Amino acid sequence: MVAAAPSGKKPLPDMMTSIRIDKSGQVEIVDQLLLPHSVVWQPVSTPEEAFAAIKSMKIRGAPAIASLAALSLRSYLSSSSAPSFDTPSDAIKYVRETVDYLQSSRPTAVNLGEAMDRIRTVLKDGEAKNTSSTEEIVEQVKKVCGEVHEEDLERNMSMGRLGAEWLWKKRGGEKSGKKGLKVVTVCNTGSLATSGYGTAIGVITALFEEDQLDTAYYAQTTPYHQGSRLTSLELTTLQIPACMICDTMLGSLFQHEDIDGVIVGADRVVQNGDTANKIGTYQAAVLAQRHNIPFMVVAPVTTIDLSLSTGTDIHIEHRPSIEATQVRGLNTETGKLSVVRITPEGVGEGDKPWQRVYNPSFDVTPAELISK
Repeated sequence: MVAAAPSGKKPLPDMMTSIRIDKSGQVEIVDQLLLPHSVVWQPVSTPEEAFAAIKSMKIRGAPAIASLAALSLRSYLSSSSAPSFDTPSDAIKYVRETVDYLQSSRPTAVNLGEAMDRIRTVLKDGEAKNTSSTEEIVEQVKKVCGEVHEEDLERNMSMGRLGAEWLWKKRGGEKSGKKGLKVVTVCNTGSLATSGYGTAIGVITALFEEDQLDTAYYAQTTPYHQGSRLTSLELTTLQIPACMICDTMLGSLFQHEDIDGVIVGADRVVQNGDTANKIGTYQAAVLAQRHNIPFMVVAPVTTIDLSLSTGTDIHIEHRPSIEATQVRGLNTETGKLSVVRITPEGVGEGDKPWQRVYNPSFDVTPAELISK
């Protein structure tokens, strides 16, 4: 099990996990592009393999990619394939270039940058101490890499408990007469997207454990369907009462159901509170305000970026058009995984004005739309 129930009141089935480490220190990830129909574990032995996995979104979720980047560096520095360093300066140069490289794999998620900055601090300290040996520097880097992964799990469990308590007091409690809350989430923010337990789904899980959840509605979250593929897998694995909706059904749901809260994660939170998250979050926030529904952002401190003043400063990653024009799924006739095109030939591939595809991975929710 990745994480035990924080309340201890209701045991959970085993959670999904995106990263595992065997006794020898080998790091493996589950290929999330193949979920939910096929579970394939892929070894990640080098920073280059981690970069490829993050870039292709075989692993995704801001905390999870930070963990993988750090763990891949630790694993490689511990392996027989690691480069030999003649001087401490050689080790510092190699690690610095490697963390720069890893950070470039996904530019919007600040957790990755925060993790790499922690490693850069070790390098600066090593440079400042002329007495530091190569072995000391490498061991300090490896120690910090492990802490990046371990600390995220602890934060997630605390956030889940605190977020559930806040929403229950705001919308539930004995005075409301409600037996459970109805909540909505987008994207995937559970144990697959983190080092364990999850952020927004961590709140949902905590509500469920305390018998304070009626239904968790989750959007499909196109174009990559991380809701219908991954959130659905996590919620069904945990046996949490849930209902999938299409992204375009949010307004209708808010009109016809007594929704108690929208709970989302974040990839970057800047100085004024503006928040970047998976595409579709902003429209959920606007609709939630229209219907007076609390809108919660659940994210660890590693997601906060005080170097940027407002959301307009956030670099928004745009994904390849093919991710919006094709879908991967299970062929019900053959029982095998298939990729199918859902648009006319040429859309997203040609250079004609009518063949364009707009495919940002994230949008920005202004701070004023987020509940205090």
